Amino acid sequence: MDNIRLFLIMALAYTGFLLWQAWQDDYVQTASPQATTQESVGVSSNIADESVPQVPTVTNIDSATPQAAKPTDAAKPVVKGQLVTVTTDTLKVSIDTRGGTIVETLLLKYPVSIAQPDVKYRLMSRSPDDFFISQNGLLGAENQEVPNHETLFGVTQTSYELQEGQEQLVVDLVWSSKAGVKVTKRYRFSKGSHKVDLEHIVENASSAPWQAREYRQLQRGEPVKKGNAFMMTAFVGGVAWDPEDKYQKYDFDDLAEGKLNKEVIGGWIAMIQHYFLVAEIPPKTESRHFYSKGLANSHYVIGAYTPTVNVAPGARHSFTGSIYMGPKDQEDLEAIAEGLELVVDYGWLTLLAKPMYEILSWINSIVGNWGWTILIFTLLIKAAFYKLSETSYKSMAKMRNLTPRMQALKDRFGDDKQRLQAAMMEMYKKEKVNPLGGCLPMLIQMPFFIALYWVLMESVELRQAPWILWIKDLSEKDPYYVLPVLMGASMFIQQKLNPAPPDPMQAKLMMALPFVFTVMFAFFPSGLVLYWVANNVLSIAQQYVITKRIEKQAAAANH
Repeated sequence: MDNIRLFLIMALAYTGFLLWQAWQDDYVQTASPQATTQESVGVSSNIADESVPQVPTVTNIDSATPQAAKPTDAAKPVVKGQLVTVTTDTLKVSIDTRGGTIVETLLLKYPVSIAQPDVKYRLMSRSPDDFFISQNGLLGAENQEVPNHETLFGVTQTSYELQEGQEQLVVDLVWSSKAGVKVTKRYRFSKGSHKVDLEHIVENASSAPWQAREYRQLQRGEPVKKGNAFMMTAFVGGVAWDPEDKYQKYDFDDLAEGKLNKEVIGGWIAMIQHYFLVAEIPPKTESRHFYSKGLANSHYVIGAYTPTVNVAPGARHSFTGSIYMGPKDQEDLEAIAEGLELVVDYGWLTLLAKPMYEILSWINSIVGNWGWTILIFTLLIKAAFYKLSETSYKSMAKMRNLTPRMQALKDRFGDDKQRLQAAMMEMYKKEKVNPLGGCLPMLIQMPFFIALYWVLMESVELRQAPWILWIKDLSEKDPYYVLPVLMGASMFIQQKLNPAPPDPMQAKLMMALPFVFTVMFAFFPSGLVLYWVANNVLSIAQQYVITKRIEKQAAAANH
């Protein structure tokens, strides 16, 4: 029993350490402000042609796979484009006329912090510190003039703003060839949405057939290396979904090695991070080739291209699809594309975490406050595990009553561990006490606690969500450390209700745990600490009642 208790203490401490490291990684070490700066979008992009996906010529469509990058023509000058700014009620997007590339995206409903409500979260940028852009274009036959993301497009205006009463904004970028082929890159922004529709409209006014395929890709800079191998952190990298293989994650090494390389019908690709994502979403009935690669400038690409399309003289063709740039809002994502809600990454405990999220969302739809939602959910969790907890606390109470007798046996048998173990097992059998009875229920509940941690960490709804008084943001640490101190005090009270370990070293370790956890939880999101405090208080109440009941029964039996 002593060894099992020690194992549980170490497991709990290790789990707490992992959660603390995850919190440090997600909130403390990545705390560079995502502020909008004119400098970050005003610098001309100098993207090498290796970022253009090389695919077989359009006459060899059946063997289409992304190959090694083509070398850039050293004599080709870099053409600097203009910036087109598009502002809606949800997005502020900067589009470079060189390639029609999205080079900056601000999420207007998501401030960097509560203290900076006017500084909006920057999801995409050409800044070297957080390079992240969306590129697209066309690929044609060899020696055929086609516009890719290096080509300069023409525009009629450089500023668009959604006006009151207006539902959509249409932004056209136009390119024409000398032969008479016109390509219109059309972005369509909608009110209240983070999804942007994108078309490449090809009009062939030449005298010859024109062949092309469309590609769309996300390019991201190398993330800053931080933390250590033991961290439990939100996944940052590429993901893809298709009807056959479902949801697949690709870290930056996987992307660089080109591990994403397959033909699909439907599906989507994305780059995800904590709370937010950018996804390229083709029409669900059309085929695409998904690919990935690494670039020489330590950037990573995930993308998709279409089969070849032949546009006859005088004909017209449109390549269609959407780009999502916004939060991991599960309800919205589920409505946009099948499987897109899976970017809310709960890890290996998704089967537990997903129902937890649904229950939390339902409660919040009624009470309208995520702090009270967490407290109500804690009550429900305690009710669900009431019988298991009761079994555990009964066993602990009985073990506590046996503590003096256990110490007497230790004094009697000294270093004779074999006889001591036999005497203790005989005592357990006589008193009908299971030494594992207090441990197994705790082990069963542990996956649920970890799953709830991921729900609270991954749910963008808790970002900057207030509770009461001093708690203005449940996704941030308690600014005055009230909840961590209460959590540590509640752990100390719980220890007093549990049987004291006979071993002095274990007893000292147990006494140090409340202090250690108070320090760690001081940096946790206050929403998670609120859950832990509420859970501890309810556990203390239940354990106190059960302990007193067992003590009365033992006293009555002795008389």
